Amino acid sequence: MQSENRLFGDLAKLFNGAAGTIAGMSREAEAGARERAREWIGGLDFVARDEFEVVKAMAVAARDEADALRARVEALEAALAAQKAG
Repeated sequence: MQSENRLFGDLAKLFNGAAGTIAGMSREAEAGARERAREWIGGLDFVARDEFEVVKAMAVAARDEADALRARVEALEAALAAQKAG
């Protein structure tokens, strides 16, 4: 009976050690994969979210200004056409 308990204890120690080793390897592999992904993404020409939002706001403002100028030109052309006709 005593030898069975020792055998189970040794097996439990072996499995615990293996589980710890596997968990450590998993964490190390995950950290390595994250680092490689950061290096790969860092080499690409991505912009930060805040930079994107600034450029987007500038584009919206430019479009609004262009629409206002287009309406102004159309009004001036209509006034000029009315002046020539009348």
